Amino acid sequence: MQNKSNILERRSIRRFLDKEIEQEKLDAILEAGRWAPSWGNLQCCELVVVQDAELKKSLSELLSPKNPGTPATAGAPIVVAVCGRPDKSGYYKGKQVTRYEHWFLYDLGLVSQNISLMAHELGLGSVIIGSFDHEKAEKLLRVPDGCELVSLIPVGYPDMAPKPPKRKTLEEFVHYNTFSDE
Repeated sequence: MQNKSNILERRSIRRFLDKEIEQEKLDAILEAGRWAPSWGNLQCCELVVVQDAELKKSLSELLSPKNPGTPATAGAPIVVAVCGRPDKSGYYKGKQVTRYEHWFLYDLGLVSQNISLMAHELGLGSVIIGSFDHEKAEKLLRVPDGCELVSLIPVGYPDMAPKPPKRKTLEEFVHYNTFSDE
């Protein structure tokens, strides 16, 4: 499997060096997000690249108490705010056709994964943050009605190298043909 190491070695990075990200690398990260699969190729994703130090600090203050991503949000060279348009994913001709009302979250998860994997491939680190005051963050970033902020992804040059977390074995979560034998 090519790029297997990219998948196996990527970690959530919460401390970054004080080093700017080159525009070519930023463009590659955003391009990776652009090519994520989406429901019916409707591409519900909208990204806000936050580079302003005061804006990043204000965003960091909206994270839940004791969130380990707070310093990363304030100190990363960039924070990618991942937003989406719920009515463009999981709907056909204005009617919900998936079991799950918020299919756009799935689409944005794919975008976030692409961004994180590309960042890692380019020697950068990232962490996906979802625990913050979404409404205040949307106002701060001027996210328009009809669009929702789902996650924040601080990105930068890593100032840490976490060990891999324990993972389930394949036998613990993979089922063939049916979930159970009963």
